[in-house]
Amino acid sequence: MVNIHDVAARKRKEREAKLSTYRKGRIHVPSNAVDLSQYPLSKLTEMERIIVHCDATAIVDLIRKRVYTAQDVLRAFVKVAVAAQDVTNCLSEVLLDEAFLQASKLDRYLEKTGNVMGPLHGLPVSIKDHIKIKGLDTSSGYLGWAYKNVADSDALVVEILRNAGAILYVKTQTPQTLLSLETDNNVFGKTVNPFNRNLTPGGSSGGEGALIACHGSPMGVGTDIGGSVRIPAAHCGLYGLKGSVARLPHSGLLGSHDGMDAIVGCVGPLTRSARDLGLFCQVMLDAEPWLNEPPLLEMPWKRGVANGEGLPEKLAIAILFDDGVVAPHPPITQALNKYKHALANAGHDVIEWQAVDHQNGWDLIAKLYLLDGGAEYHETIRAGGESEVPQTEWILKHAQGRDPYTPADIFKLNLEREAFRSKALAHWNATQQRTVSGRPVDAILCPVAPTLAPPHNTTRWWGYTSHWNLLDLPGVVFPVDRFTATTSATYPPLPHSRNDVENFIHNQWNPATYDNTPICLQLVGRRHNEEKLLAMLDVLEKVFKENAL
Repeated sequence: MVNIHDVAARKRKEREAKLSTYRKGRIHVPSNAVDLSQYPLSKLTEMERIIVHCDATAIVDLIRKRVYTAQDVLRAFVKVAVAAQDVTNCLSEVLLDEAFLQASKLDRYLEKTGNVMGPLHGLPVSIKDHIKIKGLDTSSGYLGWAYKNVADSDALVVEILRNAGAILYVKTQTPQTLLSLETDNNVFGKTVNPFNRNLTPGGSSGGEGALIACHGSPMGVGTDIGGSVRIPAAHCGLYGLKGSVARLPHSGLLGSHDGMDAIVGCVGPLTRSARDLGLFCQVMLDAEPWLNEPPLLEMPWKRGVANGEGLPEKLAIAILFDDGVVAPHPPITQALNKYKHALANAGHDVIEWQAVDHQNGWDLIAKLYLLDGGAEYHETIRAGGESEVPQTEWILKHAQGRDPYTPADIFKLNLEREAFRSKALAHWNATQQRTVSGRPVDAILCPVAPTLAPPHNTTRWWGYTSHWNLLDLPGVVFPVDRFTATTSATYPPLPHSRNDVENFIHNQWNPATYDNTPICLQLVGRRHNEEKLLAMLDVLEKVFKENAL
């Protein structure tokens, strides 16, 4: 019988051994320190500091122009990544020796030929744990899967990244089961938010969020089936994109419920700039992944649209302030109002989005997540001899006492899903009756969550992200500001709670709890219109910069 504590200890010891070669002395973090974000930067040279503050687009350009070598860039990000692990516990698997060999190979190639190997030549890219990298273990947050799933091939997204010249160097933390908007498991433990260690970085791509927020990676790859790219992006002050299903490659992942297609997840990037989201998508789709992954649509990246071609001179934007289930905390409402005024001042058409059926949407998607009543999750946890972490326990309660659905039940749920989508599409189209232009809105601006990054084990409402998964609409998260709690600030009172979940979340509101946390918003577009979505984000950010009150 394998001792589960021995398995976890072994995994952590092996990770530490691989990191120790590259650690330049441990960083001392006072026990009372809350903001951890600057500690990983404390031992950088001036050149390294400049490198890690560049976005991915700038980095590949600087390497191509030979301002920096691939080894220079990798060395800088590895130094930060090792320190970020020390303060946030964001990493799972490590392949630094292989990464430096690859960086050296790339440098020799550029020196010899004068050409880069691909559009991401020399760019370090971090990868979420359950995305397979050949030769690396994939535990996906389960103790029972540790040492049993060494990948014999790369996921398609990893293969494309390698062919584009990217350097893979670390895999990042995920939660137990992956079905969580926080990041905690019994293999490696809990990941904390670098801006406030008492708060979660989100999940399930929380390791990516924490690492990139610390400047330990210029581009990360996550996945999203209910908010798992967008929530970490929001809680960590980053950009994150969840595209429509079947646009970006999604094969070569390891998780529970493989083969379940009632709700399908998406691979998506987390970055430090909006243009890097477009860079990732362009690289993926220029590789024609539909030739190797049958479910994907043959839909190349439309560069012109992504750059704003065909975009209306004045956008029509609907703003969702409240989904009718959980009204967001004041800093989020204030950010939405600032954008409302900025867009209106710039002459754009702004209306309020009328929330319809969001509670029903959550009830439906929760059933679709747990078609087997949570049996596979329970069995995998039990087989590994481990216990459920708090967020796993919370989500599995949604199927507590329910038998697995029969095929007939599942057929009926799929019909409900399609009817729900049809009704939502009609609701979107009907906005043409309320816009000045007389056409439906181009996008919906809304919260990413009802709170800023919450305290650990308190995430309770997924509806501001999972709703768009249910509808299969693309959503992009972007940073707006940083919240600072001050004793002189006043906030409008929260509305009367309409249900137990809203009451729980409203009782969390205390400005001091969220001090120093990022404020992000989400822009949602039409299905398969990722290029237009990023072009609209560019307009919104320019408008806000020029017209914010």
